[in-house]
Amino acid sequence: MDVELREVHDSDLPVFYRQLNDPEALHMAAFTPKDPADRDAFDEQWRRVRSSSAVQRTVLADGDVVGSAAVYGEPGEREVTYWVDRAYWGRGVATAALRALLAEVPERPLYARAAADNEGSLRVLGKCGFRVTARARGFANARGAEIDELVLALEG
Repeated sequence: MDVELREVHDSDLPVFYRQLNDPEALHMAAFTPKDPADRDAFDEQWRRVRSSSAVQRTVLADGDVVGSAAVYGEPGEREVTYWVDRAYWGRGVATAALRALLAEVPERPLYARAAADNEGSLRVLGKCGFRVTARARGFANARGAEIDELVLALEG
């Protein structure tokens, strides 16, 4: 499967919105918007992201829009995030997308956060060189509860 990144187009946003409203993906991601179905809030969030210094990319697999990947935040504290359509989980898409993003953004350190039970995302981050540096607890909107979270870092 050919995985590529490109700039986010307006036409990608309906796909991202649909992906954000997949109940199983929401549960796994855990730390999500309070109301993922609120389209106005979704659109406003994307307006803010696209006008910020975030490096935001659309993930393509064999030419199809299958997710997004980004680096955001202040220098020295920047984090990576990504979302891949559940139909593509376990096929190497997230790993390939994150590797491409890391090649595009050579700045280090970079950080990531994941629910402690999100084994798939933790595997992706580990394959890309991230290592667990801390544990935390935080309120996960998608689960309606405080859960364990891992903080990971990619150095040098």
